[in-house]
Amino acid sequence: RTGLYEGCASAHHRLGEFRMLNNIGLPGILLIAVVVLVLFGRGKISSLMGEVGKGITSFKKGVSEGQQELEDAAVEDVKDVTPETEKDKV
Repeated sequence: RTGLYEGCASAHHRLGEFRMLNNIGLPGILLIAVVVLVLFGRGKISSLMGEVGKGITSFKKGVSEGQQELEDAAVEDVKDVTPETEKDKV
């Protein structure tokens, strides 16, 4: 029975951490942004954001190419199920 209680306590603890992150608010986010800006500098952050943007663009391009490949493969797999007698009539 203690194992079940420990699992519940662990889940409750994780929920408490989520609530804490949920209560940061605008002043907390601004403070974090200022600290990050001071630590890394404006140039480093802008280059990092540029890399993130390139990564997102590359990911979207990869997803669309993957979908196109699946659609092309589906078109190639289409079989003609017309009976042989019907094919001769065309």
